Amino acid sequence: MGVQHITVTGATGAVGGRVARLLGEEVGRLVVRDAARVPRIDGDPEVRTASYADESAMRAALDGTDVLLLVSGAEAPDRLEQHRTAVRAAAEAGVGHVVYTSFDGAAADADFTLGRDHWYTEQAIRSSGMRWTFLRDSFYLDFFPLFADEHGVIRGPAGDGRVAAVARADVADVAAAVLRDPGPHEDGTYRLTGPEAISFPEAADRMARALGRPYRFEHETLDDAYASRRMLTGEQWQLDAWVSTYTAIGSGALAATSGDVERLTGHAPPHAGAGARRRLTASGADRC
Repeated sequence: MGVQHITVTGATGAVGGRVARLLGEEVGRLVVRDAARVPRIDGDPEVRTASYADESAMRAALDGTDVLLLVSGAEAPDRLEQHRTAVRAAAEAGVGHVVYTSFDGAAADADFTLGRDHWYTEQAIRSSGMRWTFLRDSFYLDFFPLFADEHGVIRGPAGDGRVAAVARADVADVAAAVLRDPGPHEDGTYRLTGPEAISFPEAADRMARALGRPYRFEHETLDDAYASRRMLTGEQWQLDAWVSTYTAIGSGALAATSGDVERLTGHAPPHAGAGARRRLTASGADRC
């Protein structure tokens, strides 16, 4: 097979942006919502503007694409419908293979409520006629400091539950490897995790040592977790998503590790300690 046209979405975010930089001149096109925020990429790929919710714009933006990296959209009450619209547009545009950033616990009844969006997006892709690769990444290692309040306290109903959190950089490295040679990964599903499962108390201790400031974890009851966050939003879907981040970890459903990152990239993911300091201090959000 000759050179394939690769399109990357989400290039203004951490995962999509790193993928685009890693691929450089191999990227044919970037699809973004805000062209003013597009990073400088070797090869100056074409930039087209479209949102997932705009089917006609997405269809035009993806025309001529052979392989698409579909980075899941930002949290929103209609995110699933946005994903389904983007998938329809990709199929109508003739995209041959979709690489989708999903979630490790994706299921119709996932503990983490947004994991259900990922499951149904996967089903839409499976039934689209396109080839697919699902990158089911765990919660992001980079985000652990963002769970803490201004005093360094992390609160939630997670108890001593563990999660095999993964760095966003490693998710991007896997995506780039798959996009470079998608054939062997057709209709494949990979679990992208860190090398170990850690609890919030352990994460707080490691962050304190790595970042040089105090962190600690306080377990909350489910009722207290909802009450403490209700002052921040009146949106039930948002409350459910925030609280279920902790309950999903507390359930142990996300504790299993996988060697897929190392197998696909050739390098081991970092442990959640001082060696991962750069990743722990990263800020910003693509998705969960």
